[in-house]
Amino acid sequence: MHAFDVLGDPVRRRIVEALADGELGAGEIATRVQEEFGISAPAVSQHLRVLREHGFATVRAQGTRRLYALDARPLAELDAWLHPYRGLWAQRLDALDTEVRRGRRTRREP
Repeated sequence: MHAFDVLGDPVRRRIVEALADGELGAGEIATRVQEEFGISAPAVSQHLRVLREHGFATVRAQGTRRLYALDARPLAELDAWLHPYRGLWAQRLDALDTEVRRGRRTRREP
């Protein structure tokens, strides 16, 4: 499965976003995801398994808890894949920034 396939699912993207803030327990992840997406705990576990198997998350045991953390390596691979395409939008974003700044100056002038 390609990284884009893994992150193509909104539940898995949300889990990755949550893990970007730091390590979380499996129960805490399940609670967040269940509240937002209305899926069962076993379904959340399946998404965590996919993230683990494809290298996006690591898990460690702490007593009876399972703590998940984000592994950034697959994200670095996505970043490298996107690199050749950045020029397609970087110039447009620079132009937008210029127009926004012009608009600010125009509003300040009487």
